[in-house]
This record gives sequence, C-alpha cells and structure tokens, in this order.
Amino acid sequence: MPLEMNREVFITCAVTGSGSSQDRSPHVPRSPEQIANSAIDAAKAGAAIVHCHVRDPDTGMPSRRTDLYREVVDRIRDSATDVIINLTAGMGGDLVFGDAESPLPLNEAGTDMVGATERMAHVAECLPEICTLDCGTMNFAEADYVMTNTPGMLRAMGQMMTNLGVRPEIEVFDTGHLWFAKQLVEEGIIEDPVMIQMCMGIPWGAPDDLNTFMAMVNNTPDHWTFSAFSIGRNEIPYAAAAVLAGGHVRVGLEDNLWLDQGVLATNAQLVDRAATVVTNMGARIMTPAEVREKMQLSKRAPKISDR
Repeated sequence: MPLEMNREVFITCAVTGSGSSQDRSPHVPRSPEQIANSAIDAAKAGAAIVHCHVRDPDTGMPSRRTDLYREVVDRIRDSATDVIINLTAGMGGDLVFGDAESPLPLNEAGTDMVGATERMAHVAECLPEICTLDCGTMNFAEADYVMTNTPGMLRAMGQMMTNLGVRPEIEVFDTGHLWFAKQLVEEGIIEDPVMIQMCMGIPWGAPDDLNTFMAMVNNTPDHWTFSAFSIGRNEIPYAAAAVLAGGHVRVGLEDNLWLDQGVLATNAQLVDRAATVVTNMGARIMTPAEVREKMQLSKRAPKISDR
C-alpha cells in the first residue's frame, strides 16, 4: 500500500496511565485535580482528546475507583474546556502468576480480575464520549503479568459501550487484536465508524519497527480511523510515522516521560511538540468539534434509555 499522508490530524494525550511512572517524574499527575488540570493544559496545547486513567492520590498506584473518575470528568467539564474525554476501560483484567514451577495460586498483590460490569462501572457513571477496549490478551514485561481480555469479556464490554452510547476506541497491541475487532463489528457488537489505537513497542506486543506498523495499517479497513503511538524515545518520531501512514497521533506521559535528553516533559509540552511536527509536515490539527463530527460522538454520551 502506498503512503497516503493524513492532512487533517487529531492529537490524543494519554495523561497519566497505570504504569509505574509515578515516582520517576514530578509531572506525572496523581490526584483527580492534577489529572484534570494536566488534561486541560494538554487540550489548550492542541489535544482534541484526553485519555485518562486515575491513580490513588496518596500512593500514585493505579485505581479503578469510580469516585476518582467522577471527579476528573467533572473538573474537566466544569472548566468549560472543549476537549473529548476518553476513559480507560482496561483496568480489572490483570493476572500475576507465581514462578514457573508454581504458577498457582496467583499473586494476590498484583492480580486485579473483575467482571465486565465492574470494569465498566466508571464508564456507566461518567458517560465519556469515548472509552478504550483492549481487544486481546497479552504478556507484559513486568513479572509474570498477563493483561487478560477473553472473547466473552470483550463481547460483553463492547455491547455495554454500544448500549451506553459511548464510542469504543479499540486498543490493538498486536495483529490478532485487530482481527478480533473486525469480528466484533461483524457480530454487530460495536458500530462503525471504528476508532483504532495502535499501541506499538510495548513488550511483548507488536514491536514498533515500521514493517510491523505498516502490516497493522494495511490490515485496517480503509473506512476506519486509526491513531498510533510508540513509547519512550520513539514517541515523537511515531507522530510523524502515523501521519505519513494516514493516521492520527497520540502522545502523553502514559507513554513517555521525556521532552529531550535529560529534560522531563509535561503533557502540554508533548502535545505542543507533536503539533509542531504535524504542522511542519503540512497537516492541520483538528479541533474537538471536528473530531466529534468525524467520529459521530456525543459530547455527553446519553444512556440508551435516554436515546
């Protein structure tokens, strides 16, 4: 497939994530107020979408608490900042095993495995415009940790998103995840237009070499919308790669802590750097209103009973 550069680009900022970055940079937001303020700053810098996790305000550890999500969403909405809110629905599927000879019982300290309704509780409460659906299971390079998303779990969560009127952003960490996303559409569980987030370079998913990336792009239906990112030092180069391949851009402290060598970044600085790359390539940054129209998003998603 020949390259077809995207000339109308939206930027997503992944504000804080759930990784162990909270003690490696003072700019990683922990409290709902900090997360909301960082999201607002990213929006002012040019992000049309902010992708939010929450953390325990005291420890910085990842959390699924609905009240924390509620506070983040309310603070962003109350600020009157025009930005599309994208909440993770990836928490609650973590399995941590014992050693190779004694994998069971599971490591209770690291395991967080709950049902579909509980994983979606904060989405049902907050009704963001978008929430993520991690479309497969993957080994992570952190102990014997498995991100677990069974076909049954994905079908249940995907149907809940459709019923709530919340657009799923399908996160694909490998080619099989993209394959299953197509299956969900075929079964009528999720609707077109489909949003794909290609998550590149995360051990042990798809490596971020350009051959693998283009294989993912070439297996994405032409009428779907895709965005892509890589982690660490390749975050900003992937802004250029994604646009050249016809896609959109994600940056943020979930994926990378650094602006330059030895210089810790803020979310707003990463968005600004990505926007500079995109505009210097001759593309235009889309506004939140334009993205809503393109992706058929509801600014405050209605529950199905209100539709």
